[in-house]
Amino acid sequence: MSQAILSQFLLHIADSQLILSQRLSEWCGHAPELEIDIALANIGLDLLGQARTAYSLAGEIEGLGRDEDQLAFLRGEREYLNLLLCEQPNIDFAQTIVRQWLMDHYHSLLFAALSNSSNANLSAFAIKSLKEVKYHLRFSTAWMERLSLSTDEAHEKTQSGLNELWRFSAELFELTDAERQELVKTNIIPNIELLKDLWLENVSNEIQRFELNIPETGAYRRGAKQGMHTEHLGYVLAEMQYMQRAFPNMTW
Repeated sequence: MSQAILSQFLLHIADSQLILSQRLSEWCGHAPELEIDIALANIGLDLLGQARTAYSLAGEIEGLGRDEDQLAFLRGEREYLNLLLCEQPNIDFAQTIVRQWLMDHYHSLLFAALSNSSNANLSAFAIKSLKEVKYHLRFSTAWMERLSLSTDEAHEKTQSGLNELWRFSAELFELTDAERQELVKTNIIPNIELLKDLWLENVSNEIQRFELNIPETGAYRRGAKQGMHTEHLGYVLAEMQYMQRAFPNMTW
């Protein structure tokens, strides 16, 4: 039973990394500066690499013969378990940075915790990913500071991005009952729900430093692990999965 639950947990991570990577790839050739274009592409590639590793582990654990390509390209929208925050569109550069910054803070705590997993493969995956996440967080934090503390327009757009995305932070670090029973109690994963308060404290302190405000609407949108998504995911998958679905069983 715990193997099936661990496979689903890994799919949740893999799907989140893949969809966020896909969103960052949309900036290729469109970022404000060439240096930023390259940086966002590199972060997207890091996330894609993390997704591939997590998909491979999930496929191996579930034992159904599905590899990373099949898991990425041959599942429907309701089968995807990614965080809702990852699928939100790139309204503008400021919103993209806010989304990345929120996710980077999440990733830094998540992978640090998972590095202590009793599962050797999961621990190794988390340790490697954490090295990449540290750079991602430095990048997004630097841009949050530049945008929020520069011109009035940049500050307004950053606050607008935070207002739009904050509601999707509710499900960060949430576990299902099955994950608590099968994974936490067996020390396969730590109780990552205990990290939510630390994430909120870290983010809140920086929001204050950036002279921004936590949205009054609060965080309330959930549904990732139940396959309940916003209207945006279907469009992401339609573009991402087109080639594989148009030409089934093709090989590179």
